[in-house]
Amino acid sequence: MKNLAILFVSLVLGAIGCKPAEKAVAYTPENIVPTEKSLVWKISGKGLKKPSYLYGTIHMIPKDEFELPGTVREGLDNVGRVTFEIDMKEMTNLRSQMSLVTKSFMAGGKTLKDLLNAEDYKLVKAKMAEKGLPGGMFERMKPMFLSTLFSSDEEGGPMGGAGITSVEMELYRMSKRRKLESAGLETAAYQMSVFDSIPYAAQAKMLVDGLRSMDSLTTGESQLDEMLRLYREQDISAMQSMIGEEDGMGKYEDILLKKRNQNWIPVMARMMAEKPTLFAVGAGHLGGKYGVVALLRKEGYRVEVAKEE
Repeated sequence: MKNLAILFVSLVLGAIGCKPAEKAVAYTPENIVPTEKSLVWKISGKGLKKPSYLYGTIHMIPKDEFELPGTVREGLDNVGRVTFEIDMKEMTNLRSQMSLVTKSFMAGGKTLKDLLNAEDYKLVKAKMAEKGLPGGMFERMKPMFLSTLFSSDEEGGPMGGAGITSVEMELYRMSKRRKLESAGLETAAYQMSVFDSIPYAAQAKMLVDGLRSMDSLTTGESQLDEMLRLYREQDISAMQSMIGEEDGMGKYEDILLKKRNQNWIPVMARMMAEKPTLFAVGAGHLGGKYGVVALLRKEGYRVEVAKEE
């Protein structure tokens, strides 16, 4: 009887000391879409033992303006993995990139020269030379695939040389120093299939616009000035709206944003259940009705602005 009494007391005290798993959170319809201005969000509830984090990034930013938020630094102290749109190990590994070469060529023997006027073609050729990408094979690649090569700063490419960096690359370097696992919400192969849904001419225009923006970022005349301003203000709703209105990209918002966001949610759910994770995706993916914050809230997660502790 004495042993039974001790066991009973132990079970009661154990139950009191155990924090029950949080249930799904039910947001009202008017609270699903975020109205707060923030780049860093804390994800909890729905059975998660520890919170995960969501960080809105920007692919191009002057190096002297880059500063990792304190809430992200705290998040890195509390997670076991950092997940990007595509695993940065894959993005920065030349062997992995070259394995995609066979899928990267435009159909019908088309080349960049067929898609661009003389001035734009000259610009792309010059940037390819700066990056160390020879003509011939690379001119036959889908323009959006070339954009991913230009955006890599691992070896001091044109972005680094122009005083430009990407938030993803800076975060990846920091996560490597901390020996954190890295992962991706989608693969480069899947992203390649997304490219096939967008006409080559539209891809070429996006490529040229991106390259001109890189140059103008250092002269104060950037087409991305407005996007950078909104990023500094952490206005994810306005950023999402701006992407939807942009010439070229706006026409393909369903393909580039909405569908991908929806595909990411079950992947995020699995990763968060495995271990606390910091997700780093473009800030334009966070806001709006089909943004990642709203989609996570619909699934029953508590998604709130992260605050420094």
